Amino acid sequence: MIDCPRSNMKLRLAEILRDEGFLNGVVATEDNKQGMLKLTLRYDGRTGHGSAITGMRRISRPGQRAYVPHHEVPRVRNGLGIAILSTSQGVMTDREARTKGVGGEVLCEVW
Repeated sequence: MIDCPRSNMKLRLAEILRDEGFLNGVVATEDNKQGMLKLTLRYDGRTGHGSAITGMRRISRPGQRAYVPHHEVPRVRNGLGIAILSTSQGVMTDREARTKGVGGEVLCEVW
């Protein structure tokens, strides 16, 4: 289990990772200030040792933002991974962005 400070962006990223099967659970708790996120990682069921997240790469950084139009939304590991984008319609996966025909800022890739 991982605890991290809560923000709307972190909450949406965690929900996407949960929906895509990379996390087992996401719990947002409130306290006096900011709140916390409790993330439960998912592991391989056979051995219990291998993480569901093999790799993660941050694409857009504060010093070098990465924006793509809708026809250039990247495919990660030939469709085996996901790219997470921040668009005008909210934070979503690469598949959702292609379906809706929107581009945006590529935040990270997960496989």
